[in-house]
Amino acid sequence: MNFRLNDFRTRVLLRVIFLGLAMALFILMLSRPNTLFAAILMGTIIVVQLADLFKFVSQTNRKLTRFLESVKYSDFISGFTADHKLGKSFKDLNLAFNEVLEAFRKARAEKEEHGQYLNTVVQQVSTGILSFDNEGNVQLMNTNAKRFLGIATIKNIHEFASINPKLHQAIIAVAPGKSELYKGGNELFLTIQATELRIRGTSVKLLTLQNIQPELQKQELEAWQNLTRVLRHEIMNSITPISSLTSTLREILNHDMKKIDEHYELKEEGAEDLRDGLITIESRSKGLIKFIDAYREYTSLPKPKIKTVRLNELIEHVAQLMKTELKKTNIHFRHSCSSAFLTINADIEMIEQVLINLLKNAIEALDGSENPTLDLIGRYDESSVKIEIIDNGSGIVKEALEHIFVPFYTTKRTGSGIGLSLSRQIMQMHHGSISVESVPDVRTIFTLRF
Repeated sequence: MNFRLNDFRTRVLLRVIFLGLAMALFILMLSRPNTLFAAILMGTIIVVQLADLFKFVSQTNRKLTRFLESVKYSDFISGFTADHKLGKSFKDLNLAFNEVLEAFRKARAEKEEHGQYLNTVVQQVSTGILSFDNEGNVQLMNTNAKRFLGIATIKNIHEFASINPKLHQAIIAVAPGKSELYKGGNELFLTIQATELRIRGTSVKLLTLQNIQPELQKQELEAWQNLTRVLRHEIMNSITPISSLTSTLREILNHDMKKIDEHYELKEEGAEDLRDGLITIESRSKGLIKFIDAYREYTSLPKPKIKTVRLNELIEHVAQLMKTELKKTNIHFRHSCSSAFLTINADIEMIEQVLINLLKNAIEALDGSENPTLDLIGRYDESSVKIEIIDNGSGIVKEALEHIFVPFYTTKRTGSGIGLSLSRQIMQMHHGSISVESVPDVRTIFTLRF
């Protein structure tokens, strides 16, 4: 062992040795007569040595205490001098303290930078973010949340009840994992989604507020543009030949019809042209009337009469309705339901109309396919009841997938283009959805979700 006089351990050892010697002499003097004064003096020396040893050793405790207080109160500015008077071990201790404080200082600086970055992101996002605890005390509210709520600042969410009771009720009522819709005006249609967090033993409700009105307006405009485009196309397809034929027939009458005495005569060739033209006008007029009837059907669906329906009974009934039509084909048809206890809330006649329409479309798509198969399946998946219509027919090309639910859009020569749009409208009236996945000539799946 390397002993050095300026080493902390050496100095403590020497003090302990001197203290031991002093205590031995003190005991020896007490045991001999006429040495009382010397014993008292030696006792005083022992007390002084003990005080010096305590003071010397307590310097470590004071440094440790000051270090722990610096950590406790986040005081990372002050440091510890690497003194040499108490030896290398004290120097190493001071350096270690300074290194730990520097690490804490850097960690706090990084934390503050990260917090500032997150705060900037939260303030800049287009979604409104609002959080509050069980007492209603607001923990966080970004710029867009303030804009949606129409306030500059608020400490407790319940203060908002006097400003906008309807929106306050929507915010309080939304359950974690759920969403609410709030319509505040022509330019504000909020979707409010909630989640619950637990921070330092306190439950915090975190809300996101998204104004979907601009997107709704955009979608509405696109829908009207698509509908107008289809209407213009269908009407022009009927009106243009009618207008052209009318002009032609007028010219035929002007040139081929002659007045003889009290009556008019028309050449045979002109009469045939006139007859053909009138037949064409009649045909196009009936086509236009049929199109208008389809439009009227699409825009005048009755309100559904909702009741609880057993899914297996619905599927079985639809399969029976399609039995006759399927017998005319070589399609291998299968239908099933994963549970006899599955139910949906629906207007049974409307949903049957949707299923029959989808099955008829699938039968047409299977025309000419090898080993055609068609499945009608009912099952429960995650949080919804699903009905799937699956076929291995010609399918739908990728370019048409995003348009097939647009009213009057069709890829068939004789189709009206309202079957799938009607199906989507019916599913929306049932607060459900309809979607499609298709790989041409491999598999097409139409899915109804309730």
